[in-house]
Amino acid sequence: MRRLDTGGAVDRGRPLRFTFGGSEYRGLAGDTLASALLANGLAGGFRSPVLGRPRGVMTAGPEEPCAFVEVTAPWFDLIAPATMVPLVDDLAAAPRAGVGRLPATGAPSRPSSHRHAHVETLVVGGGVAGLRAAREAAARGDRVLLVDERSWLGGAARPTETVDGQPALAWVDDAAAELRGAADVTVLSDAAALGVYDAGYVVVHERNRNAPSGGERVWHVRARRVVLATGAHERPIAFAGNDRPGVMLAGAALTYLDRFGVLPAARALVFTSNDAGYDAARALRDAGAEVVAVVDPRREAAAQERARADGLPVLAGSVVAATDGQERVAAAVVVEADGTRTRLAADLVAVSGGWNPVTQLHRAIGGGLRYAAERSCFVPDRGPPWLSLVGAAAGEVPAAEPCWYVPDGDLGEHFVDLQRDQTVADVAAALGSGLRSVEHVKRATYIGTAVDQGRASGALVAEIVNQLLGTDPGAQGPSNARPPWSPVAFQVLAGPYRGALFDPARETPMHAAHVRRGAVFENVGQWKRPWYFPREGEPMRDAVLRECAAVRTGVGMIDATTLGTIEVVGPDAATFLDRMYSNAMSTLAVGRIRYGFMLGLDGMVFDDGVAMRLATDRYLVTTTTGAAARVLDRFEEWLQTEWPELRVYCTSVTEQWATVAVAGPLAREVLRAVGTDVDVSRAALPFMSWRDGAVAGVPARLARVSFSGELAIEVHVAGWHGLHLWEALLEAGEPFGITPYGTQAMHVLRAEKGFVMVGQDTDGTVTPDDLGMSWIVNLGKGDFVGRRSLRRADLVRPERKQLVGLLPDDPGVLLPEGAQLVAAAHAEAPAPVPMLGHVTSSYESATLGRTFALALLAGGRERLGATVYARSPFEAGSPAPAVPATVTRPVFYDPEGLRRDG
Repeated sequence: MRRLDTGGAVDRGRPLRFTFGGSEYRGLAGDTLASALLANGLAGGFRSPVLGRPRGVMTAGPEEPCAFVEVTAPWFDLIAPATMVPLVDDLAAAPRAGVGRLPATGAPSRPSSHRHAHVETLVVGGGVAGLRAAREAAARGDRVLLVDERSWLGGAARPTETVDGQPALAWVDDAAAELRGAADVTVLSDAAALGVYDAGYVVVHERNRNAPSGGERVWHVRARRVVLATGAHERPIAFAGNDRPGVMLAGAALTYLDRFGVLPAARALVFTSNDAGYDAARALRDAGAEVVAVVDPRREAAAQERARADGLPVLAGSVVAATDGQERVAAAVVVEADGTRTRLAADLVAVSGGWNPVTQLHRAIGGGLRYAAERSCFVPDRGPPWLSLVGAAAGEVPAAEPCWYVPDGDLGEHFVDLQRDQTVADVAAALGSGLRSVEHVKRATYIGTAVDQGRASGALVAEIVNQLLGTDPGAQGPSNARPPWSPVAFQVLAGPYRGALFDPARETPMHAAHVRRGAVFENVGQWKRPWYFPREGEPMRDAVLRECAAVRTGVGMIDATTLGTIEVVGPDAATFLDRMYSNAMSTLAVGRIRYGFMLGLDGMVFDDGVAMRLATDRYLVTTTTGAAARVLDRFEEWLQTEWPELRVYCTSVTEQWATVAVAGPLAREVLRAVGTDVDVSRAALPFMSWRDGAVAGVPARLARVSFSGELAIEVHVAGWHGLHLWEALLEAGEPFGITPYGTQAMHVLRAEKGFVMVGQDTDGTVTPDDLGMSWIVNLGKGDFVGRRSLRRADLVRPERKQLVGLLPDDPGVLLPEGAQLVAAAHAEAPAPVPMLGHVTSSYESATLGRTFALALLAGGRERLGATVYARSPFEAGSPAPAVPATVTRPVFYDPEGLRRDG
């Protein structure tokens, strides 16, 4: 092996230093690591992951199954094929046996980002077919994105070929320059399309390794049309010792000659079942190698006669049965047509068993395959209308004689998957155990599950299975590969969404005002919500009691923006919501509001919220703050999988609205003072109704909803008016003593009324009846999610845990939330003891002048007036004393509901 004095696209005036396995070498700008290794005489240096056999560079592209490296400088790559690593100065790499390893002290990483793009045409593959498709799209005025995973454009175009009457490489240069100069065309090299998904959504990984400081990028592309010009991979042939260093695909040998000016052998033997192998033989000979033979299993072919006339030795009807050598190929054993076995000395066996169109991206989106007998390969068939394939990816590949493996010897060294060290013998053993499907063979042998995802082995294994089973070629096709097409680090997929941005903090439009007022925040879902608003030197307990008292006796205001808000729109919106909620939403009049439960399939409470009917075909529904995403996901799941016939569209509008709830006996006075054209009187705006109008000079929606039990009016405005609304209400409410309150006061107020907090007073095992809310289940309205489960005998047992109130015997004792409840007989008994339930919510109340709690208690409604004992975890190494408490109804304040209307 040597670097030729001329030829290739490398820059001989720009030498680069690199280290491989700790030793220093030199390459050239334009090299890959693989071409630089070959230029330095390193055909091997790799080991197989299972058997530890010597391995070398076999391909020149992403299908490489042997030559894997770990790159440690100037960037870190856990594991990558050397054929796809562009050489840069001071590159440091080491061989890896197909298995990467994480460094003990952390690896250097480049910045990574995400970018979104919308184009009319996305072309994947920058060979001649891809460049042509991109030029045609640009000519018709499309926005075009062209991506190619190699560090160069032109694919396998050869200097001896012509395109449109022009030398191929000159045509490629002209096309690339034209595209790069076009205003609406983006060209990305060293960028792999990881996966193609529904409706033209494609994820692209731009590695950008030629400029290591530039950082990697994940592109999220939406394209009207996707063109796959992904080419074809040359197919190996399985024979004994076909994994030795020095066994290389014939097309790869051509690439190292044409693109990198590297002659990969002094004495070469070409084993080919198609005409393309003869091009490699001529190119090797013309570059200075001795071609000892072209071995062709075909009995006769026109290419054989042309080669003989050109002075190449041809062995027709022959096969390579084995190779010989230690750390690399030294000779090949050829079985000729008459059965003669001949040992031919060679340091390169260039193999071409045909070509496999690269269809993995096509198949991942649901495209099919069909067997093309004249080309001995599987070609694409069917697929979504917005996806097309061109060039070799579409099946424009040379015809080949079927030759999958050489049936010689015990088949134990006839390797079909070199990353898994699996052989034809292993495939035969799987079939011998009774397996018949290629997919089952894959799972029994792990063929196609390593880093290359079966690029080199998939079609080969399928045809070996067909041959061993005695079926026709193409009877079974290759197993499918899942995205991503090429490995990508999790940190790149995460991009900037890690560290502090992994779970970004969400702030309401009023956040700055809360900060100025000294709010203490708590995390609710992703939101920063004011927990309480302490005055200077005021402890939390006093602040919360003050805030609660203000709402009960005067007026308070809370930022309620974070509640999940979803618009449900369409002719079938009412029908859909009837199926999702336990009560009827279709009977709700426009302008009215209804509280409802959503149940799980098991009949348990999933979430709660209110629905506002905005029009006959439009609702606005709310969810708990932490459940907004999962409720929307649930809506979409049922619409897409169970009721696709319903004409309904669901849109999250949580961040489009800002909401302030003004609560307390003086709420109406504050609304009138701030200025509104909505009549907020009891008669004009009754409980559970809404009206549109203006508040504080901006468009608003007013809703009579109360989570405190007091008179309350929610004011909804566009998000960008939220801060203005908050500050205007504070100013207008100052004469009335308006008090901002946080989530802790909100919890106390709602618990005094016995209003449940889903996720706190429920735990996934609670039904509406357990909460004393069987009235919210309308069994007469038709089917709804969870309805059938409510009839299960277990869900109507009288001894089920039910929501109750608890009043500690000592009114100053605060029961710990989560404390277990036991009967008197077990109050002081050593654990374990039978548990009757647990405390779900526990607070100190300014209104009640004492502590109180809510709990789930077995047979709770039958225990009213009884005493239970709350047992807590150990304190300071000793059991905490059991606290006696009286079981009460869960409504502690205004049980008649007289205060909600003011």
